[in-house]
Amino acid sequence: MKILKFGGSSVGSVERIKHVARLISDEQPKVVVLSAMSGTTDALAGIAAKLSGGDMDGALDDAARLENKYSAVADALYRRAGSAGKAKKHIQNSFSLVREICRKPFSAAGEKIILAQGELIVTRLMYLYLAETGVHAALLPAVDFIRTDKCGEPDMRFIRKHARKAINGYPLNRIFITQGYICRNASGEIDNLQRGGSDYTASLLGAALDACEIQIWTDIDGLHSNDPRIVSATSPVRRLTFDEASKLAHFGAKILHPTCILPARQKNIPVRLLNTLDPQAPGTLISEAADTGRIKAVAAKDDITYLKIRSTYKVPGYRFLDKVFHCFARSHTPIDLMVTSDTEISLSIDNRKHLPEIAAALSRYADVTVEDDMVVVCVVGDLKWYNVGFEHRIVDSLKDIPVRMISYGDNCDISFVLRRNDKKKALEALNCCVSL
Repeated sequence: MKILKFGGSSVGSVERIKHVARLISDEQPKVVVLSAMSGTTDALAGIAAKLSGGDMDGALDDAARLENKYSAVADALYRRAGSAGKAKKHIQNSFSLVREICRKPFSAAGEKIILAQGELIVTRLMYLYLAETGVHAALLPAVDFIRTDKCGEPDMRFIRKHARKAINGYPLNRIFITQGYICRNASGEIDNLQRGGSDYTASLLGAALDACEIQIWTDIDGLHSNDPRIVSATSPVRRLTFDEASKLAHFGAKILHPTCILPARQKNIPVRLLNTLDPQAPGTLISEAADTGRIKAVAAKDDITYLKIRSTYKVPGYRFLDKVFHCFARSHTPIDLMVTSDTEISLSIDNRKHLPEIAAALSRYADVTVEDDMVVVCVVGDLKWYNVGFEHRIVDSLKDIPVRMISYGDNCDISFVLRRNDKKKALEALNCCVSL
């Protein structure tokens, strides 16, 4: 069994839906996880935002436009009137539910139901198209087996039991279609795995079903050695370890969601990044196997805030770190990077939501300096401390760029905090370090 996940751009038009259908129509057993058509989740989020702001008429107008768009997709996708009719009936039912929610007081539960409609519609469209072309597939509602616990984390015991039960209910089928992103929470309400959650769905199902491979299909050829939107001379990285891929995803590589790696790594299931537009391209293979002695890729993460926290000696040195960590933990604000001494901490965060209260709490026993408009640039590869020479190559590349902070605590990455305005220059400078 393989898990194949197709992102929004891969199913973003009638022709691309047909193309994906051709890719998945062989008789190899597979679960196909689909994201909403590109732009749909943003449109649904816009409807929910207008509803939250009290603009019911605007929300209803936007819902009508989106419904018309999907009706046009159904008209163009199917040859038979019966298939188009079934698709349009499902679309009508979905948007009737959206309109019903729009006419009620706004609630978080209602918003989650609105956001779920994109995946529910596109999987129905794919299922009906496969049936029309003679391909027998089973449509499995993800909300029947993807569930989170009271802490919002995937309930793997539930997922494993109920995903297997769902598939075993169709013993003659070898192709299963389901939704990415959406789930139920511990209370049984419709919920989601946050943006990019379709990758997570695929990885969770891969782990639950003991898949032999998880494939993430997008519209580019694997994970690149640098950001191709900024640096021209990039190329696909053919092999990455789980740790390397996780670091790149966390620090800005857009092709893969960071949460996707952990379930696959725990079960040692290879993850392959493939190109829907060029299915024969090798893409990127993520596994335990390591290529030694190489710097493989560079990634950058925007919207970073840098903090320098200097002790005022109002608490003993051995309690200083504990106090700082407690402030961030209490506000549920994760720390991206950190460099410490006994009296001073430099760190970066990517979420400023609770920064005022964090700074206020820290000021009771520290002087706090805050700098915005920063980025993290991460270099990934075989960077074990005893591999002599990589530090010189990397740091020397940045000799003309002011670096606010350097973090090296792992065997596979070294990261730099620098000004946003220096991001392009840094990525271009570091590109010469990558081993092609």
